[in-house]
Amino acid sequence: MLGATLAAATQIVPDAAVAAAPGNDDRLLAARCASGDTTVFEQIYRTHGERMKSIAYNRLGNVSDAEDAVQETFLKIHRAASTFTGEASFTTWMIRILINTCFDALRKRQRHPEDQESEGSFERTAANVDDTKRIALRKLLDSLPEQRRTVFSLFEIEGLSHAEIANILGISEANSKWILFSTKKQLQELWKKR
Repeated sequence: MLGATLAAATQIVPDAAVAAAPGNDDRLLAARCASGDTTVFEQIYRTHGERMKSIAYNRLGNVSDAEDAVQETFLKIHRAASTFTGEASFTTWMIRILINTCFDALRKRQRHPEDQESEGSFERTAANVDDTKRIALRKLLDSLPEQRRTVFSLFEIEGLSHAEIANILGISEANSKWILFSTKKQLQELWKKR
């Protein structure tokens, strides 16, 4: 997996070399990605890898698919880095690619449901009250439209700002706020009915 490969590689490259790399400028970072600079990819993975896996997991619902989406995202970043315009931050641009990769995976699931292995339950043998609530909330979130789930998870779970969400999803900041507000209201209503 990409994660294990990059994790092993990060032990070889001293942190001082990464810190000294002039990757703070987003356009320079993109140019270095486009040139195939592995130090930059290692830096990006160390900085954003766990968050990207979390976002992918919250979109796709299982660890294996999330890791595959992150790996595919890094390939897309490498291929498209030369097209980075700097209109949004490099991080926002990467997350947008990740979200689109997750959308693609979800569409593929819908077209080919027979390819999906049966996913095991996330419940433990002796689930506590918090686990039960978490599972119930996951089911309620899964029943919502994709855009609502995405805005909710990016804001509430990943801690992104409305400005970042707006850039990632190509919507206005006000629309992101409205979607979050209405999603919370809908979740509250669904929670009462369950």
